[in-house]
Formats: sequence, C-alpha cells, structure tokens
Amino acid sequence: MDVTVVDPQAASVAAAIQNILTVSKRGPRLCPVRDVLDRVGDKWSLLAILHLGSAEAVRFNELRKQIDGISQRMLTVTLRSLEADGLVTRTAYAEVPPRVEYRLTALGQSLLGAVIALGNWATAHAPAIAQARQAFAG
Repeated sequence: MDVTVVDPQAASVAAAIQNILTVSKRGPRLCPVRDVLDRVGDKWSLLAILHLGSAEAVRFNELRKQIDGISQRMLTVTLRSLEADGLVTRTAYAEVPPRVEYRLTALGQSLLGAVIALGNWATAHAPAIAQARQAFAG
C-alpha cells in the first residue's frame, strides 16, 4: 500500500489555485480573477488606490501631483474606471471654484490590504528580481 504524505499548507494552496483555475475555464468574460486583474493591473490603478488609501479624501489635483507621470486625462479615466467598479467614490461640492474629492469605498478599502501586501512583496523582492533580470540578460 502506497502512502502519500501531503503538506496541509501545500494542499491548501493547491486547492485555492485549482478553484481559481476552474473559475477561469468558464471563459474570460466570466472569470472574476481576470476581470479584477485587468482593472487594477493597469499602469495607474494600483497607485491611485494606494494614494487614496493614505488619506480620508483626496482632491483631483492633489492626487495628480502625488502620482508621478500621470496625465490629467489618464487620471480621469482611471478614477472613472475605479468608480464604475465601486472601488472609489467621487463627491462634487457646489462651490466656486468647484471642489471634487475622491475616497475609497468599503470595497476599495478591502482591496487596499491586498495592494499593500503586493507592494510589500515587490519591495522585499525587488533586489532579487533585478539580479535575476541582470543574470538573464547575460
């Protein structure tokens, strides 16, 4: 009789991966992982989420100054996409000049933890990645 010893953590990881892959086999339009990664995996969304998560409310021009290299148009497009997904809320105040503030919603706040974890991972592993790239380039 063959006995296979399985690490419970590895089995848990394998089950989680299998669950995600099973969902993705339903097609790209029905895959929640692909859908979310398409949105937050673009060039600017994660930075916007991080900056919005660092304050109660952020005005448009303040956010634009904080995100180095983003154009006014691209910030507008990014914020509208995040708003459409329910991650960001936009509040316009009837003042002269008009004042618009952006905040993370509760859903956006729940995503912020994963974004911070990804950022911490990237920071911790950046030297190893740079070394691997250099070794690969030869």
